[in-house]
Amino acid sequence: MSYENLTLGQKVTLACMLEVSAPKPGNVHRGADFEDLTFYDFIQSAAAIGPVFDRYDELRLGELIFLAVEATQTVVATNTNLGLILLMAPLAKAMPLNAAGIQEMFSVLDSQDADRVYRAISKAQPGGLGEVDDMDLAEQAPTSLLDAMEHAKERDLIAAQYVNGFHDVLSVAAPKLREYQLAGLSQVDAIVRTHVELMSIYPDSLIARKCGKEVAQEASSRAAAVLEQLVSGEEAYVTALADLDFWLRTDGHRRNPGTTADIIGAALLVGLIEGWLEPPVDFQR
Repeated sequence: MSYENLTLGQKVTLACMLEVSAPKPGNVHRGADFEDLTFYDFIQSAAAIGPVFDRYDELRLGELIFLAVEATQTVVATNTNLGLILLMAPLAKAMPLNAAGIQEMFSVLDSQDADRVYRAISKAQPGGLGEVDDMDLAEQAPTSLLDAMEHAKERDLIAAQYVNGFHDVLSVAAPKLREYQLAGLSQVDAIVRTHVELMSIYPDSLIARKCGKEVAQEASSRAAAVLEQLVSGEEAYVTALADLDFWLRTDGHRRNPGTTADIIGAALLVGLIEGWLEPPVDFQR
């Protein structure tokens, strides 16, 4: 069995569902909710955007992003997936799915795309991702969406992808996820391991915006310490992972590594589009 017969929209929905279902430290998952955000909010949002993404070929990038945010708001009352949408829309439209394809797709963006993306972010009201101006968004959209992303890249890893050809998704996150899959980890364990490794590499920009760069760096150092426990065995790793999860969930979930989770979701979509992401073993019997 495989995922190859799914439509693009179904792959987007599945990538979102797989991301939120895995027990990644500090995030909402099927065994842990936040007070104002639940696992079911994410599941409903994933279902809502699938049909929009099935129209990827007929919609411009800005339209795709705006309509996906609009569809999300028909089923949930809070922002659940703005970061995922901002990452998944370019991946859906790039042809081929590599840095050159991303840059080619971006080369045809115009002021209308910038306006629709700005409207989408404003409409989402991403409290967890910061106010609109946290992504350097003013009331009036700029002529170039890429110029805005260039200005925001140092403090937002999602914005940075628009500038660097999705390097961190295509050349770091997706290959690591595939590497752990090939190493024999279960689908869930591969997702969690990749999440922790990404945290160790990139201080989470959502944590940085909410808690400051020092806290984001501490979260990154703690993630690296978890990975170091692998040499001591699975039990030591699992214990360290639980400790990291506990620390991230204190302070009212303000240390939620949400940007890292969005990068994971994008990497899962890459695996589904390229065809190397495998269903869990139980599903293949």
